[in-house]
Amino acid sequence: MIYQKSGNMPDLAPDPLSSVVALLKPRPDIAKMVVARGRWQVERSEVASPFYAAIIEGRARLVVKGQEPVLLEAGDFVMVPAMDSFTMTSEVPPPSGTARLPLETGPGVFRLGPADGPVEMRALVGHCRFGAPDRALLLSLLPRMIHISGQDRLMSLVTMIHDETGADRPARSMILERLLEVLMIEALRSSTGHALPPGLLCGLSDPRLAAALHRIHDAPDSALSVTGLARDAGLSRSAFFDRFRSALGCTPMDYARMWRMAVARGLLMRGGLSNAEIAHRVGYGSASAFAMAFVRQEGMSPGVFSDRQGKAQRDQDA
Repeated sequence: MIYQKSGNMPDLAPDPLSSVVALLKPRPDIAKMVVARGRWQVERSEVASPFYAAIIEGRARLVVKGQEPVLLEAGDFVMVPAMDSFTMTSEVPPPSGTARLPLETGPGVFRLGPADGPVEMRALVGHCRFGAPDRALLLSLLPRMIHISGQDRLMSLVTMIHDETGADRPARSMILERLLEVLMIEALRSSTGHALPPGLLCGLSDPRLAAALHRIHDAPDSALSVTGLARDAGLSRSAFFDRFRSALGCTPMDYARMWRMAVARGLLMRGGLSNAEIAHRVGYGSASAFAMAFVRQEGMSPGVFSDRQGKAQRDQDA
């Protein structure tokens, strides 16, 4: 998701939402059909992977740690970008102590509840993972849970992911990665009309703040100031500062520094650039100024970060 701009400076796509998803690097993990009968329950704890589900038929009750319970119905889509633990049950939960894990009944098909009886719920469920080393920081910009009803595009994307996962076609992994990126972006932008917690989506829903956010994401190498960003937003400096902090949960310059460091980490992971080149591309006047800022943010030098990421990648490929 890095492209070449005019001139010699590569950069991320300027749209803030697509650039955050690109840096998160979603990768496929599990995609399955879940069929439930009777009164059923499934519990998961310490789930490290992002979770999504599209309800095809029936209803289900979802309780995610730290979130209000939601009743999912046919046509509903739910995504939890940073999962911890959850419980999913029939609309009327079974008696306590009857929790069971899904039973695989065929390739990519899992059963919940008794084997016989009418189907009470059918859903396409998936887990993925993020390749970004700073995923916690990026995820802090997004809602903790997204619940959307009646979006056919989301349902179609989940169906395509499930179909592609079960097939053995050329370029399968690339197709799945692109579909996951599109699914995340579609889910996130579909939620902008809802009540949003402080974060990127809340900022993008405000046209004035969106102008400033586009400026930050479009040109991480440019000189930024609260005064200049306020001018982009068409607000006074004080009004812009307060409005930005209320919507994003941080100050404009803190956000800009966070984004610059996120871009820098992506460039370090790609390799092939010196610290001086990366410093220039993320708005620092020298390699030493960039290195000092990176140490303050990451607790390690850019060189140590690159070595650790390289070792982690080699271990994963081994």
